[in-house]
Amino acid sequence: MVAIPISRSIAIDSDELEESFTRASGPGGQHVNTTDSAVMLRFDVARSPGLPDAVKHRLAAIAGARMTRDGVLVLRSEGARSQLLNRQEVRDRLIAMIREALIVPKKRRPTKPTRASQTRRVEGKARRGAVKAGRGKVRE
Repeated sequence: MVAIPISRSIAIDSDELEESFTRASGPGGQHVNTTDSAVMLRFDVARSPGLPDAVKHRLAAIAGARMTRDGVLVLRSEGARSQLLNRQEVRDRLIAMIREALIVPKKRRPTKPTRASQTRRVEGKARRGAVKAGRGKVRE
């Protein structure tokens, strides 16, 4: 039972992660046919006691199609020939996703353009219109 640190205040228990190993697809010759190097990691976000509800909602939005209807996040890695490297890579991706979900987005405060900026915009449009008007046919 090892805790995986996410931030100063949040850590998830390694028992919450479920890893399964399968044969990877793609090139690799005989090696790919004999070793279970691909890693599929399942993390039950909905039932995780270490994550606040707000973080769970943001994580679900970030995960998109990688999240099941039951709230289980499924990540897969098969890029390396080594099972150990694939395990580390998939855990790093999980930690990065959770850290991204920890960031609370700032609320947008609508603002109005200043009177000076409106004036500059209108003057710029008038100048541009004058330039275009000067491009007409020359009359003799």
